[in-house]
Amino acid sequence: MLTLPAELTQTQARACLGALAPALGAATEATVVVDASALQRFDSAALAVLLALRRQSLSLGKTFAVAQMPVRLADLATLYGIGELLTAADAGPAPARPA
Repeated sequence: MLTLPAELTQTQARACLGALAPALGAATEATVVVDASALQRFDSAALAVLLALRRQSLSLGKTFAVAQMPVRLADLATLYGIGELLTAADAGPAPARPA
């Protein structure tokens, strides 16, 4: 399972993708699962990272899923019309964290 950091904005996106891509390539599971439960501060760049990981997974013949996606990120994905591309690996989005 790949894990997203607590903060994933445009500033961290390239480094995050660079860190996760090799782990994805080395994964032996048929489904690549990204754990998004740690995400607390993010912007649309988090979606770009997830989509890039999804593309890489599919190119390797693997399926892709996101576990514990924060509600705000799921809402953003729906707003951008890409929610259906980021399949949930669990029962639903992670509960909202207290502010």
